[in-house]
Amino acid sequence: MLHDVTPLILTWNEEANLERSLARLSWANQVVIVDSFSTDRTEEIAKRHPNVRWIQRAFDNHTDQWNHGVDAIKTPWVLAMDADYVLDEGFEDELAATNAPRTVNAYFARFRYLIHGRSLSASLYPPRAVLFRKSGCRYIQDGHTQTLNISGETGWLNSLIAHDDRKPLSRWFSSQAKYAALEAEKLLSIPVGTLRIQDRLRRTGWAAIPATFLYTLLAKRTLLDGWPGWYYTLQRTLAEVMLALEILERRLAPARKPGASNPES
Repeated sequence: MLHDVTPLILTWNEEANLERSLARLSWANQVVIVDSFSTDRTEEIAKRHPNVRWIQRAFDNHTDQWNHGVDAIKTPWVLAMDADYVLDEGFEDELAATNAPRTVNAYFARFRYLIHGRSLSASLYPPRAVLFRKSGCRYIQDGHTQTLNISGETGWLNSLIAHDDRKPLSRWFSSQAKYAALEAEKLLSIPVGTLRIQDRLRRTGWAAIPATFLYTLLAKRTLLDGWPGWYYTLQRTLAEVMLALEILERRLAPARKPGASNPES
């Protein structure tokens, strides 16, 4: 399968991450990058790698951005990667040995989560369908993120992917504020009875905050990871605080349109 796969990466100001990601993709005949007009050294870093095809597109939403990249790929299989993903050793060997049945259109991968290069024992980051057949899959919008709509069966990859985002914390705050607004809108638009238990907790506007803190620190044992574990636990808890504030704001000021800004802010 190896030469039937094209890695696809979306970027916007990813100079802190991109080089590590591309260094593990030298096996690919082509890597497609769809960039949202970065203003840092992202383009310079990308063009150091001769197998990179550089495409720029004005950002509207992640779903359309991913689908634009998928449409630009010529091989039958796509390896969809965030710029902070780094393939573990042996990943390409597993791809080379994979002979996908006709009925299988996507493969899920599990992740190692790192904080500034230091690996955690566990995380809340879920497995994702990263390898998929172009003809059988398409991205759709799902709350603050995109979901791969898969027709057909799925499988699992044994090799792991490292998630190692080293962008500054200020960037995380900015992104999380946008994610929280989109996720709150989604959670409040769906009947409670159809939500998963974790989303019911989030919809309360408070319950997910202590639950996330305790579950991450104790059940996931990030307490044993030292300061990186505390950093990750507080980050995930703060994400739930921001989501709770968005939900409560919509309940307290229902007439305010989603995304409306305060002219005095």
